[in-house]
Amino acid sequence: MAVVKGSKIRPVRVVSHRPYLRFFITVGLCLIVAAAVRASFFYGHTAGMAGQEEAIARAKTLDAELADSKAKLAELEQAFENASLGAQIDRQANENVRQEVIDLKEKISALEEENSFYRGLMAPAKNKSGLTFGAVEISETDRSRVYSYKVVMQQLATNHQLINGTLSYKVEGRLNGEAVSYSLKDLSRDVDRDLVKLRFKYFQNIEGELQLPEGFEPEGIALLAKSIGKDAVTVEKRFGWLVEEI
Repeated sequence: MAVVKGSKIRPVRVVSHRPYLRFFITVGLCLIVAAAVRASFFYGHTAGMAGQEEAIARAKTLDAELADSKAKLAELEQAFENASLGAQIDRQANENVRQEVIDLKEKISALEEENSFYRGLMAPAKNKSGLTFGAVEISETDRSRVYSYKVVMQQLATNHQLINGTLSYKVEGRLNGEAVSYSLKDLSRDVDRDLVKLRFKYFQNIEGELQLPEGFEPEGIALLAKSIGKDAVTVEKRFGWLVEEI
């Protein structure tokens, strides 16, 4: 007699019919996603405003320091004049006052430069906006033919947007009587490519040290900056080889 094998019996579970459950779950998930998107937007907006408020606060602080330094300068200049007229004033004390006046003038000059920089960022002059060069500096070090360099790239705008781009930095001069130029990569261990990457909203400092080859006589610096994306711009400028002493 043939044996008939039956199909495998699987357990069956009875589930309540809830036609609206899936609808409410879908709506709930949509509300959660919408809330997350809204929170991300407000977080980004708040972070951007914080950066602008920080620059404004720095400019106000510099105003106060500048006013205080100018007041001290007026007092010291008057003291210096009185000291010069007084025959009984000790010569060394007179020299100390003179040196303090010189130091304070240098501080005021630095404060005015920094103040002008921050004000330029927040409120650029009419018809002056976009990518531009700020400070360009070369300073000597305690090592022969080694110099510190600094370039400040900045965005002059009333509504700052993130800038992406590149900077070409070349030192021009003469080697054995012939005109030559070196890229920053050839002179500095701080740079590993011909073009320095730019990415900033308000400003970006590019700084480090460079060493000149033996026999090379520098004459100037050639800078070429390019932004990419919408409203891309190119700015180019040359500076003389002016070294600040330490």
